[in-house]
Amino acid sequence: MSAEETSADGMRPIESPPLSRTGNSNDQARRHNLEAVLTLLHHGGSQTRAGLTRATGLNRSTIAALVAELGDLGLVYETQQTDPGTVGRPSPFVHLTDHMLAVAVNPDLDAVTIGLVGLGGRVHERVRHETSSTPGVDETIEIVRREVEALSSRLAPGQRIVGIGLAVPGLVRTSDGVVTLAPHLLWKDEPLAGPVAEALGMPASAANDAQLGLVAESLFGAGRGVDDIVYLNGSTSGIGGSVLVSGRTLQGAQGYAGELGHTLVNTQGVTCFCGKTGCLETEVSLARLLEVLGTEPLDGDEFDALLGTTEDPAVRAEIDRQLDVLSVALGNFVAIFNPSSIILGGFLGSLFAANPERVQEGIRRASFGTLGEQVTVQRAQLRTRLLMVGAAELAFAPMLADPAGVLAGLRAD
Repeated sequence: MSAEETSADGMRPIESPPLSRTGNSNDQARRHNLEAVLTLLHHGGSQTRAGLTRATGLNRSTIAALVAELGDLGLVYETQQTDPGTVGRPSPFVHLTDHMLAVAVNPDLDAVTIGLVGLGGRVHERVRHETSSTPGVDETIEIVRREVEALSSRLAPGQRIVGIGLAVPGLVRTSDGVVTLAPHLLWKDEPLAGPVAEALGMPASAANDAQLGLVAESLFGAGRGVDDIVYLNGSTSGIGGSVLVSGRTLQGAQGYAGELGHTLVNTQGVTCFCGKTGCLETEVSLARLLEVLGTEPLDGDEFDALLGTTEDPAVRAEIDRQLDVLSVALGNFVAIFNPSSIILGGFLGSLFAANPERVQEGIRRASFGTLGEQVTVQRAQLRTRLLMVGAAELAFAPMLADPAGVLAGLRAD
């Protein structure tokens, strides 16, 4: 992974924390170094103490002390190497525990999905709570409250929830968690993170779902080690997008850049939820696929199987039509952003998997010069875990930045 990582709020890139050997105080240096070690384990998995020493540039005794403190906090544990071929005293392996958990929430047009996620991007539980109509903010909060109460009752001894992250299909002001506009949900200027925190008695943060999806894929999936990415996610709430340029998330003047689903693709098209005509998400649409398939919304693997095996000419024609429109839009994005990778999540990943060659050829035809020949197109690796992992990054961010301080606060509560 490059020296720069996308911040967990999905809105602003940050540099990796400085590895402080000195500073204004020993406590400040310790906090920075705890952050660095915990973040390395969270994003990179189990490592030896020797590996952590090499990765951070800190000396062995400092790493030993930091690992011991993270162990006392209940965040890590160690095991001994058992390789008989190791020369000298083997360096212990350092692993994350599953004691600290985040609640991830994704409200959508027909359901609210809630997950329980551990450090390292491990999804412990995922519940899709279907709704009879588009959920409002109050209904969403009540669903989350009930599901978190049920999840909490099943926690093992020593486990605790450190916060809640909400991935919202719309424009979100991350500074205070207000949803400024989520057209499919019919939410406008709706406070969300604050009321959720008040209702559940724990910290909560909210951000755009596509931006959090890009964070998740960049840290744990198909985007690891890639600095230039166009990411699109498709759901019942339409198509969202986010763009990584030279390792930095594209922000825009108000932090709302990347609304790629509202790119114009058909001047004679239908009216979008946003009020415009012919947006990409009106032409490449889960609802239109489900209509021709004659089925209700399905979970990822079932939808993959249905699209991949259908021999119905009408269904194949609709799949090809949507793939062709998507390819033109992606070709335009390639010309604008010059990514090395395009990652497709949600139903767009399933659609792509139905005929990847058609998409790649369409991009080559639609993009400028030879740019389309140099870009890799793939589906998101995290599949149904994608937004759960991304939302959890939002909730884990304060603890990663100051593990001792945040956990001391939780214990005081």
